[in-house]
Amino acid sequence: MSTTARASEQASPQRAPRQLLRVLGVAFGLAIIVGNTIGMGILRTPGDIAARLPSVPLFLGAWVVGGVYAMLGALSLAELGAMIPRSGGQYVFVRHALGPYAGFVVGWSDWLSTTGTVSAVAIVFGEYTGALVPSLAAHGTAVACLVVLAFAMLQWGGVRWGDRTQQLITLLKAVALIALVIAIFAWGSGAHAAAASAASTASTAAPGVPASSAGLGLLAALVLSLQGVIYTYDGWNGVIYFSEEVRDPGHDIPRSMFLGVVSVIVVYLSLNVAFLHVLPIHRMAGDPFVAGAAASAVFGPNGDTVIRVVMLVSLLATINASTLMASRVPFAMSRDGLLPARAAQVNEGGTPTWALAAGTAVALAFILTGTFDEVLALLAFYFVLNYLLSFTSLFVLRRREPDAPRPYRVWGYPWTTGIALAGSCAFVIGSIVGDRVNSVRSLILLALSYPAYLLVKRALGARGPSSPDTTSITP
Repeated sequence: MSTTARASEQASPQRAPRQLLRVLGVAFGLAIIVGNTIGMGILRTPGDIAARLPSVPLFLGAWVVGGVYAMLGALSLAELGAMIPRSGGQYVFVRHALGPYAGFVVGWSDWLSTTGTVSAVAIVFGEYTGALVPSLAAHGTAVACLVVLAFAMLQWGGVRWGDRTQQLITLLKAVALIALVIAIFAWGSGAHAAAASAASTASTAAPGVPASSAGLGLLAALVLSLQGVIYTYDGWNGVIYFSEEVRDPGHDIPRSMFLGVVSVIVVYLSLNVAFLHVLPIHRMAGDPFVAGAAASAVFGPNGDTVIRVVMLVSLLATINASTLMASRVPFAMSRDGLLPARAAQVNEGGTPTWALAAGTAVALAFILTGTFDEVLALLAFYFVLNYLLSFTSLFVLRRREPDAPRPYRVWGYPWTTGIALAGSCAFVIGSIVGDRVNSVRSLILLALSYPAYLLVKRALGARGPSSPDTTSITP
């Protein structure tokens, strides 16, 4: 090499590592929340709720209470997202407030549950595609794998591609659901449903509960119903996985979460009222697919095709959203020294490529081995535990860092966050009582997670975490 060339090379600055892009706005936040939240649950869960609460006021009241809980939780996490604008979801808040071990538990469980969701939803997509296209009926697993790979490849091109895709699919989903509601009210007959519902309203006890124990039975039914409803509302925290990619976190994150949760509440209540318009509540009770029954009551033999098309669009939005979210968790953990450094590598489009590839590989493994049901059952305990730790983090940081900049403060603190925290505690207990086998296994995994954390720290001890204050974000 010539002296001139060597001098030129030494004079040129070293290329800085690529960073996430700050290019997302409220439209993306709204799309990620609505697209990730509204999925199969609202089309299936109403049957379970109607079986436990065979009363129209109680049935609809459960959906209202679930929506209020989601709103309180969303506004609480919005304060944390605006205060600590780092991508990575609840892991970021818990690690900052409660330490790296708590963050380690939240990060791993959140990442596995999100990738498990990708695989589970993709499997259902493959099954419903086979029902609509008979030639694909025997290739459901292949279809599921292809759709996961397709979204991974799309997102490899950059966060802008994921943003536009999410907005488009969520818009199509919203239009399809609104059209379904309008069609049910326009062409469905509600006379028989109204009469049957009026008769059932007189009884507030859960089915099969003796009159002498109606109070206790009703309480149990309410708790179980709210648990199912709140699971169906889950997804309202989607935008916090992208906090440092949002152009104005202090403004856009709270606004996205508020508008997103309000939109989901409106859609859920509209759909349930529409279902009640064409089906008596005792007919809904126990039906594993109320939306299909409602569509058949309106469209006749074509109802099944109509609802399957709606579901396919809905599932696509969930797959894209979950794939986007999953890649941000190992990215954040890597920056904090809890995963190998390559997990924080970002391409020119702002995509954490290694993290995306790892999540895609795990999702494909779940599909091919059929193990996602077992994994999600084990992680159900962590689902509620992570929210409990996140709300606790808000209390800790309000006390420990009272003067830290907070572009947004949750309204009604500490009562609003306290209610959300109390609800999370109740659901942790309910998870343990309702599924003791998997809960015990989850607690064993929790005990084993600490030595695993120590091993990871020892293996990666030579590389310290990056500072939140020095992490640059490319506009």
